[in-house]
Amino acid sequence: MGARKGARARVAELRELIRHHDRKYYVDAAPEIADGEYDALMSELAALEREHPELVTADSPTRRVAGAPSDGFSTVEHAVPMLSLENTYSPEELVAFDARVRKGLPGEPVEYVVEPKLDGVSISLRYVEGSLDVAVTRGDGERGDDVTANVRTIRSIPSALSGRRAPATVEVRGEVFMPRSGFEELNGRRIEAEEAPFVNPRNAAAGSLKLRDPSEAAKRPLTAIFYQVAGPAAARIATQWEAIELMGDWGFPVSPDVALARDVDAAVEACLAWDERRGGLDYDIDGTVVKVNSLEQQARLGSTAKSPRWGIAYKFPAVSVRTVVLGIEVQVGRTGKLTPVAVLEPVFVSGSTVSRATLHNQDEIERLDVRVGDTVEIEKGGEVIPKVARVVRSMRKGRPRRFRMPATCPACGEPVVRPEGEVDARCGNESCPGQAAGRIQHFASRGAMDIRGLGSALVATLVAEGLVSDYGDLYGLDAESLAALDRMGERSAENLLAELEESKDRPFARVLHGLGIRHVGARAAQVLAARFTGMKELAAASEEELAETEEIGPVIAASIRSFLESPRNKEALRKLETAGVNMRGGSTPGRATALAGLTVVLTGSLERMTREQAAEAVAEAGGRVSSSVSSKTDLVVVGADPGSKLKKALELGIRTIDESELERMLG
Repeated sequence: MGARKGARARVAELRELIRHHDRKYYVDAAPEIADGEYDALMSELAALEREHPELVTADSPTRRVAGAPSDGFSTVEHAVPMLSLENTYSPEELVAFDARVRKGLPGEPVEYVVEPKLDGVSISLRYVEGSLDVAVTRGDGERGDDVTANVRTIRSIPSALSGRRAPATVEVRGEVFMPRSGFEELNGRRIEAEEAPFVNPRNAAAGSLKLRDPSEAAKRPLTAIFYQVAGPAAARIATQWEAIELMGDWGFPVSPDVALARDVDAAVEACLAWDERRGGLDYDIDGTVVKVNSLEQQARLGSTAKSPRWGIAYKFPAVSVRTVVLGIEVQVGRTGKLTPVAVLEPVFVSGSTVSRATLHNQDEIERLDVRVGDTVEIEKGGEVIPKVARVVRSMRKGRPRRFRMPATCPACGEPVVRPEGEVDARCGNESCPGQAAGRIQHFASRGAMDIRGLGSALVATLVAEGLVSDYGDLYGLDAESLAALDRMGERSAENLLAELEESKDRPFARVLHGLGIRHVGARAAQVLAARFTGMKELAAASEEELAETEEIGPVIAASIRSFLESPRNKEALRKLETAGVNMRGGSTPGRATALAGLTVVLTGSLERMTREQAAEAVAEAGGRVSSSVSSKTDLVVVGADPGSKLKKALELGIRTIDESELERMLG
């Protein structure tokens, strides 16, 4: 017993020592011991854990380099969505952002925090009782991949929190990235091993997080910087500046160069200073992030469906390079739009190799006067998609022919039309295989049905082989037909069929978004799914009824009616319903609840359900969940440690209830 007690004490001492030296080396960049001494501590701990396996814990430093290979990554829903920031590209746009903020906070002083915008992989970590519980990628903002095993191998990320006492449960968000020095060293090793080098540090970081074997992930030189405390724990923090200080005290690496700006002019100066010094950094940044410092003001400003109103990304000016146009191809999209694409001599720009760039339409081609053989300047700044910025006419050789959009569709041969008043040429053939492939790709995309095994190449093959002509046909595929396709095989066929089966239970809003109705994006699909109990009720709604729905309006309403009245679309919807794809939304039919039609806000921690579960229950009961309190709010559900939303509710005289009352109203 005495030996075991001594081993327990020594193990605890070793773990504390190793975590201390991990922080000094990986976070503070101020190592206190030599590598050999550190290795000796780690070896002693590993030996004690082998001798006393009952002492092994998930957060032990030895777990950073161990772990069994994974067969795949499960997805986890974010309790608080990871929204995307809006982009801005000039000081003038930052000033306009400040004007919007001040309009939402009339007469109040506003401070800003300016942080570097790292070009890495966004990550959300949850700690329970001080230990890392789960690590999830950003994904689509609503759901991400569980990469906990690989994140545990990143030495700069604490497996256990230190410093001032952290809340029992805390969620932090940041960016995992690979420093340029580590990236160059990794690529050097890969080239020596005759393996393909990574294109850029971001791709290397993303690929490393998705390795199946954590012991392989441990070999990759990943690190991280954290910038946000999310969820209920944030209610105890007054400012973004304080949040960054707290995270640093808990053991998280944070940027040492965050600037506190007293006004927008100071924020602009900080952004411009970052632009000047970014070339000398050991990591890639593609801009800065400007945030309102007060978290209480952030809460009042709230968010749109996609982006917070209290923060914005300032993207640095685009970098341009020269290359040659080898050809111009025309692609057919899911709506029939024909898009000319420049095929380029491959060139490296802004972290990746570019070999294609959109030319948008015939008007843009004529404006640029771009021709095959021309030398052009390519830009890839704040935008993900590279574009042809200009033609270097002084380098044009001879008299190359002007490009004209084709009179017939390159996918089906039907005549191309250009509707009056529009810049885009379109194929009017609803049965066009090019459109069919585009519609199916959109249906399977991550923001819609999330059928990950259904890539663009496979979709094109399925359409070309006549196995599918619309997304309804996907659910009639069989293992034998799929396995007979090139590069498929039995296992791939079975995996795809399993994904298709799983996708049948996607929420109605995702199904609606996947249908590809013109003008109906993710947000409009959510509104429609909440308003109508299912596809039958939506199909029965008149154009006037649709137009009167909040956030829809006449243009979207007309597009919905046009889509639903198409015989081709009716047949595709029939196939989906027959296959068992979820076609129900809104509240449960026939279920009378006290929450129907009410706008509800949740604040604080609930005991018997998560905030996410409560929000889903309210929506199922016919209510609408909002992220901020306003005069339109009907009800505020108050849990433990409520934030500023309770204060705002009391000021506005809005009814407040506890969790027990919410459960009663839910029935």
